[in-house]
Amino acid sequence: MTTLRFKQFNIEPYIPGKSNIKNFKDTIKLSANESAFGVSSRVKKILLRRKLSFFRYPDGKSKKLIYQISKQFKCNKDKIICGAGSDEIIQMLCQLFLNPRNEVIVPQFSFLMYRIYAKIAGAKVVFAKEKNFKISITEILRKVTKKTKIVFLANPNNPTGTYLNRFEIVQLRKRLRQNILLVVDDAYAEYMKNPDYRSGLDLFKNKKNVFVLRTFSKIYGLASLRVGWGYGDKKIISNLDLIKPPFNINEVAQLAAIESLKDKKFISRSIKHNIIYAKKLKIFLDKFNIRSNDVSANFLLLDFSKCKFKAKYFYEKLKVKGIILRSTEYGYKIKNRLRLTIGSRTDCLKFIRAVESIFKK
Repeated sequence: MTTLRFKQFNIEPYIPGKSNIKNFKDTIKLSANESAFGVSSRVKKILLRRKLSFFRYPDGKSKKLIYQISKQFKCNKDKIICGAGSDEIIQMLCQLFLNPRNEVIVPQFSFLMYRIYAKIAGAKVVFAKEKNFKISITEILRKVTKKTKIVFLANPNNPTGTYLNRFEIVQLRKRLRQNILLVVDDAYAEYMKNPDYRSGLDLFKNKKNVFVLRTFSKIYGLASLRVGWGYGDKKIISNLDLIKPPFNINEVAQLAAIESLKDKKFISRSIKHNIIYAKKLKIFLDKFNIRSNDVSANFLLLDFSKCKFKAKYFYEKLKVKGIILRSTEYGYKIKNRLRLTIGSRTDCLKFIRAVESIFKK
């Protein structure tokens, strides 16, 4: 009898936030940090076009999209690569840089795909402890060995909502060995109006040993179309292009991403809404002793340690009312906490009413 052999991976698969609840037609999904406003009206026009040539392959190099990105962010088009979501670029970086002799450092509580792709590439994943759920530069530097190849971090961090300020992240890069690649994930950068914050793209445009990730899945609302991009040294980009799957971003996704970048009013409105409702929800939840991080990205990490209810009980009670939050116990292994996406005005008000009814009992 023939036995087929294949690699065995010691990894936990990525489990996304739940999308629906049985017996609820209109679930309020506050579990995946998606756009509160959906997509720009400019994108909707693209999606309604009837003359799209679906029988043709898309531009495999995403040239028009890359041009628009370089124009929008004032950066070199030759240092940009596009992927089917930024997670595809994470995967390609791990394929390009890592082998079983290497180590990768990730913060203790960080986006799960960093560790998953690093392990698939055969590297050892080393976790750096956080302090009060904030990435610690000191702890990252303590974990560095001669085998360290990449340090991954998201700023602001998912799922904690905390962030490194400009000084801290610049110091991290200065104190790391020059031959260690620092990957800065700017997934939520557009939401950040905190005065001491600077995005990885703003800080490290000319650094050869920093690679910056961006996504269209969050503020631009294109999560379903899967579009992300990365910015790094020309040599890194040219080698990523060698291993990039052909036609990895479909035509509709490319066109939608281009139009979403042009709609500055949509972006401005999204940012304003996020700041207003994140503050409202933080103040509101504080009345019930549900603490959270300072407002940063489009989500809050809710702490139930001083609340009369446990996070799991609260989660289940909300589900009964058709509202889904993200449990951080699975995957992230953060107990007694939930992650709350800042949804639309309607979703936020329904959430507020649901919480009030839970605490009235």
